[in-house]
Amino acid sequence: MSNSGVPNSEVSLLGRSALVSQLLLSASTLLLIGISAVAVPETLGGPLFFSATVLIFTTTALAAAVPWGRFPPVWITILPVVDIVAIVMMREAQPFLGAVFLLVFPVIWLAGHFGMWGAIGSVAFASVMIWGTVLFRGSLVDEAEIPRLAIVPIVLSFVAVSTYGTARRGAAQRVLLTQQAGLFEVALRGSRRQEQTLDEILNAVDFGVISFDRTGHAHLVNRAHREILERFGERSDLAVPRVIYREDRVTPYEEDDRPYRRALRGETIDRVTVWMGEAGGDRAAFLVSTRPLRDRAGEFDGSVLVLRDVTAELRAIQARDDLVASVSHELRTPLTSVLGYLELALDDERVEPSTRHMLTVAEKNAERLLTLVSDLLTAASEVNNSLMLALERCELSEIVTDAVEAIRPLAQERAIVIEQPATEPVWIQADAFRLRQVVDNLLSNAVKYNVHSGRISVVVSAGHSVAELRIEDTGQGMSAAEQTRLFERFYRADSVRGSAVHGTGLGLSLSRDIMRQHGGELRLSSEPGVGTTAVATLSLAPYASVEHELRKLEHL
Repeated sequence: MSNSGVPNSEVSLLGRSALVSQLLLSASTLLLIGISAVAVPETLGGPLFFSATVLIFTTTALAAAVPWGRFPPVWITILPVVDIVAIVMMREAQPFLGAVFLLVFPVIWLAGHFGMWGAIGSVAFASVMIWGTVLFRGSLVDEAEIPRLAIVPIVLSFVAVSTYGTARRGAAQRVLLTQQAGLFEVALRGSRRQEQTLDEILNAVDFGVISFDRTGHAHLVNRAHREILERFGERSDLAVPRVIYREDRVTPYEEDDRPYRRALRGETIDRVTVWMGEAGGDRAAFLVSTRPLRDRAGEFDGSVLVLRDVTAELRAIQARDDLVASVSHELRTPLTSVLGYLELALDDERVEPSTRHMLTVAEKNAERLLTLVSDLLTAASEVNNSLMLALERCELSEIVTDAVEAIRPLAQERAIVIEQPATEPVWIQADAFRLRQVVDNLLSNAVKYNVHSGRISVVVSAGHSVAELRIEDTGQGMSAAEQTRLFERFYRADSVRGSAVHGTGLGLSLSRDIMRQHGGELRLSSEPGVGTTAVATLSLAPYASVEHELRKLEHL
């Protein structure tokens, strides 16, 4: 700090500004001396003119030599004051040389750095000096000189006011820029902190994350993703290894169908399973998801790709399925033998009624256990294999009617009414055995999870090219969260898991697989306390749609 309390840096800047102004004044003085040497050479020999020029150059040397940061800022005003005195001396030595216009240099400097007082003081001091020297001469003033003397204060005033206004605006702009720079600095620090936090978070998670722009250039790759690429010997700038395989672990992805290429096209991918690594070496399965990035105009601006290692999960599922298949296979043979002997025992007329009742109960439970074992074995054997379908021309209404009649006794035990309106034959190309399996499962669920004295509506219909089976019940229904997991293998809703209703959680999964193998679909919708609706759709046989249209024409 200087003695006046003003920071030394500001005083130093003020000194440098004064030096620049002095250098401009000295250069102008040199130019004026050159003009005088040509136009009025005798002027250079005058002591007053010579003293004035020496004073200006001396002031310039002081501006450069004196450490103004050690003194109060007001002391530096000595320089422009001395300049004004020297310029007035030059004008007095040669009035017609135009040296008076050099006064703009000290006036501009004072008005620019010392505000209103600098502007007023510089103009007033210059005017007093000019008019004072004229009056000091004691001789009459030339009439031609009066207008020139009068115009000088006016011009200097205009210059001072303009400089003061410009300086004020410049100062205001500097304040605004300083404030904006401060805000930008705060925003930049916040942005850097957020970026650092994001990097720390992304590097802490155990799934790979990579973000790239619209050209495919990766600009964010987290630690886990780099480790995945290093594991398979790939470059860190790649989204995924150059060769990846589909879920069967054998078929490689085509270049245009790779998740990375699809992401570059702006597509959204949800939980696609890919396998990395060559057969016989290190192999791993990953769930890949991508999301496109958009700029403010909504245009595609890149994508984010996420990979999660699910190898351990898939291996655990495979181990579970292998165990289920092994145990189920071992249980089926003794259960079949038990059921055979129970049937033989029930066929014996010598069995006492009380013993027959116990044997009947044992037979029912053995049959139920065999059904569960069969479901488990079927589920385990169909994890990675497509169903073997024996397609033939069959009639859907007949299959559904047989299934309804088979389930009706169980429904009557709970006073559940099954409504099945008569329909015209609906011919399809399907595996009747597998289709009956689907209908049995849907009807069984409608009965098991229905309320006492409830109703079930079974409707078979045919459109232009699609056959539809709709089964509605008045059961307890399911929540939206439960419905999202209905088709997961071994899943049972929380509302029935602790109830007396038994099940494996495999029926719906198997039923949907069967429908999809037929080229159809199975959908369920439910509302808690209202009931559940199952809709199974299947394509009509090529000739069945024609027959359907002919029947419609016959009714017209």
